[in-house]
Amino acid sequence: MDYLWTPWRYRYVTQSGEPKECIFCGAAADTAHDRERLVVYRSRYNVVMLNRYPYTSGHVMIVPHAHVATLQSLEDDTLYELVRLARLTEKHLRAVYHPDGLNLGLNLGRSAGAGIANHIHLHALPRWTGDTSFMSTIAETRVLPEDLEVTWDRLRRAYEEEPLEQRA
Repeated sequence: MDYLWTPWRYRYVTQSGEPKECIFCGAAADTAHDRERLVVYRSRYNVVMLNRYPYTSGHVMIVPHAHVATLQSLEDDTLYELVRLARLTEKHLRAVYHPDGLNLGLNLGRSAGAGIANHIHLHALPRWTGDTSFMSTIAETRVLPEDLEVTWDRLRRAYEEEPLEQRA
């Protein structure tokens, strides 16, 4: 029998219920600990951060600073910036990971698959032809070839080299 050790997931599989602090609000507010909070880029109304439990290497989320659950609750400036960041994130993911395609999506509400339903966030993740391995299909386990720290370094560098242009 083969064993796949994933000790970094222990906290995820053993926690119950909603966390005491909204992780997205905490990440948006705590500008001193971007690496620990997995924030790779900050803009005026949103942050781009790694998914701590990614489906693929490079899986990021674009998260508004505002703690709201729906698109209709976002202020226009936040929404516009979120879409512009999605475009920039697509560019950076293509340049860094060279994927065959990308998934961009919102899960609005727990029944729609939102792990954190009360704070809207847009997922962006690179995809490759044939990236569905037997591990996902048979064992419901994902195998990621890159550590989160490496992903953070690679994407942080991309956003530093080409940030989002802010309109006056």
